[in-house]
Amino acid sequence: MHVDKKLTINAEHKAAAMFSSSEGKINILNEDTCLPAVVIKTQALDNNIRWMQQYANQSHVSLAPHGKTTMTPAIFRRQLEGGAWGIGVGTAYQAKVALDAGVSNIIIANQLVGKSNIKLISELLKQSSATIYCCVDHQDNAIQLSDFFAAQNQKMQVLLELGIPGGRCGCRTEQEAYQLAALIKTLPGLTLSGIEFYEGIIHSNDLPADIAVIETFIQKVITITRRLFNENSFDNTSDVLLTGAGSVWYDIVCRQMQQAALPDNFRYIIRPGCYITHDRGVYAEAQQSLRQREPLACELGGDLISALELVAYIQSLPEPHLAIVNFGKRDAAFDSGLPQPIAHYRNGQSIPFKSASMRTENLMDQHAMVKYDTDLDLKVGDILIFGTSHPCITFDKWKTLYLVDDNYDVIEEINTFF
Repeated sequence: MHVDKKLTINAEHKAAAMFSSSEGKINILNEDTCLPAVVIKTQALDNNIRWMQQYANQSHVSLAPHGKTTMTPAIFRRQLEGGAWGIGVGTAYQAKVALDAGVSNIIIANQLVGKSNIKLISELLKQSSATIYCCVDHQDNAIQLSDFFAAQNQKMQVLLELGIPGGRCGCRTEQEAYQLAALIKTLPGLTLSGIEFYEGIIHSNDLPADIAVIETFIQKVITITRRLFNENSFDNTSDVLLTGAGSVWYDIVCRQMQQAALPDNFRYIIRPGCYITHDRGVYAEAQQSLRQREPLACELGGDLISALELVAYIQSLPEPHLAIVNFGKRDAAFDSGLPQPIAHYRNGQSIPFKSASMRTENLMDQHAMVKYDTDLDLKVGDILIFGTSHPCITFDKWKTLYLVDDNYDVIEEINTFF
């Protein structure tokens, strides 16, 4: 009697590998994985880690890349191996992911609010020797934190957050900051370990005006920091942190920090995140502007390189000049520009590509509408590769990504933890 063998397919994520060569090699362009898939070019990734670490070193600041960009422990470890002082995160859960990845210095660049979130950080501190910081900007939160940690015979290291009107969190006035610092000094469960700010919320279509506002804001931060130091607000910590900078204005933050000439026990820390894979959109434009105003960025040699790509099929050619590609809002960022084609392959072979010959004009949940020139030879099943803008919003749509070499051979599968 004939018995069918049961086929077990271990497709645990949406870009699962289904084929490999006799040597066990998996290649994206040979359709060894389900598509769409997101890949990270390993050479470009390593370049970006080296470049930003060099920039931080030459600027005499420490680097705590914002881990919320990738939430990928394999990338955290590469950043630490490259010289990063620590990792920045946004939540208690993200702090746990960083800790599990071996990070010993963690900045929660956000307020720690709520019993369960506070409990989680308390347990992490009990179970490890890592240093974890969080932000405070209000006396109610400071008291809640102190009450909890004091009851556990712990002290939570906090950073006083300074903000701008209309921005996110942070004390808005100098007086608020001084009053909160004075309160923290009296609370048994807290240690005031420094100052945190975020200037990235400042942006408009007027670059010179933005820079002027940012410089004024940072000067205010430094004024408050210096006064708090003179008032002995940081007496209970040997390593006082002054930390800011996202992925756009980090040069201005570094320069202002150095010009502040604060005492030697201050550690200046920048927290860019999107540099890790860079992009072909908003951060490419921001980096170009930075290089025009910052000589060091040019003197280092090289530059940041877009490392993250989306690989997808042409699944339909329903009418002239329109290709439907099998990815959409469930797969890639679309908040700061749509993913755009950068390469074309058929049967694993590259087809000459002109950047102006195709353009993504719309995304639905799982369909991309790509307009193309009439002289192009497109076929259903062809592979298109897309560059993206704002990498954070692509990372969080994938459980597993592929590190690949320049031939799209898979070097490693890496998992995200959003």
